[in-house]
Amino acid sequence: MSGGRNHEELVVITKTYDLILWSCHHTSRFPRNHRFVLGERIERNLYDLLETLIQAKYTRQRQELLAQANRRLETLRFQMRLSKDLQCIKIASYSFAATALDEIGKLVGGWLKQAVTGSGPIPSSP
Repeated sequence: MSGGRNHEELVVITKTYDLILWSCHHTSRFPRNHRFVLGERIERNLYDLLETLIQAKYTRQRQELLAQANRRLETLRFQMRLSKDLQCIKIASYSFAATALDEIGKLVGGWLKQAVTGSGPIPSSP
């Protein structure tokens, strides 16, 4: 694995890590009746996403892990939308989270495409 390729893989992991930090600051402010269900599920799905991406980084057979990451991203999109609709987060915060999830999704999609075709470096930006 080349140094450049390793750096490119880390971009998606770094963006996921940054979204976890952002999310922790926001889910802790959810109303009590949503904090311990929706807030915790969002955080757990983000942690699981990060773990899945790290596992994918260290295996050659990463297609299933990346497909799993895509499914988790889709779940997170709906959970974030639900948190906006329940007024747990402001529209500006939802916009930030939705944009971050889309960027991560594009990176995972590019990584998955590369893993399937076996060609080219892993995309480093959306």
